[in-house]
Amino acid sequence: MTVRNLFIVPFLSLLFLTACAPQAALVKTNTEITGLRSDTAKAKKNIKDIQKRLKALEADVKGTVNLQQTMADYNAQFDQFATDIKLLQGKLEENSFRLSGIAQKIDDQGFKIAELAARLEKLETAPGEQKGKQSQAKAPEPSAVYSQAKNDYDAGNYNLAIAGFKNYIKQFPGASKTDNARYWIGECYYSKKSYSKARDAFFVVLKKHPKSDKAPGARLKIGYSYLNEKNYARARSHLNAVIRDFPNSKEAQIAGEKLKKISKKAKKKSGKKKK
Repeated sequence: MTVRNLFIVPFLSLLFLTACAPQAALVKTNTEITGLRSDTAKAKKNIKDIQKRLKALEADVKGTVNLQQTMADYNAQFDQFATDIKLLQGKLEENSFRLSGIAQKIDDQGFKIAELAARLEKLETAPGEQKGKQSQAKAPEPSAVYSQAKNDYDAGNYNLAIAGFKNYIKQFPGASKTDNARYWIGECYYSKKSYSKARDAFFVVLKKHPKSDKAPGARLKIGYSYLNEKNYARARSHLNAVIRDFPNSKEAQIAGEKLKKISKKAKKKSGKKKK
């Protein structure tokens, strides 16, 4: 047996044993994702069905003679529908959270497999150089890098968080949370009151991840950043864009409430000037 084989054969055995675990985990993960997507699709269909039934009830109310009794029935059914919708939305949020966790596990497993493949390639090309290098520190997984950056943000260490999120994007450009990382970079600058840099980061989210769950929040914070700079025209424009582009999001509701407050303040100022 050659010196090269002395290194490669044990390593291939280790690679095979190590790769089996991620492969089995990936099969399980794919099954979970399929189930979650099915649940999500059913929940969305149920919400649409409820909305259709609400419209039908409204039509019945308009055409009825016994309006009072029909309104009572309508209100009772509406309350039940509202409860059903909340339960379904809760299920959707739970599925979304679980999918996010599964996506991070896939990132980590993919990273491990790529790392093992790289080590095997190095061993095949230069087996003699691998002596004494088995104890080298392992590179952190994508989820660990992201979590550390998020922890820094939560602790108010915004500069460290920015560096951490940028490192995550650079090291793992295809990872599942690159959109989140870019969003939190914007939040870091926003917390530092660096509104121009915050807008730049949020615009990147909208450009690179227009379908992301973070897109409504990014648009909302662009509006808020202009508001903090007292640029009310641009603030209104972006707040209205939240309502237009993401009408069913919680950010759209927040934007609507903020627009009402801006209008009230504007009316008060106008009234004072007239006096």
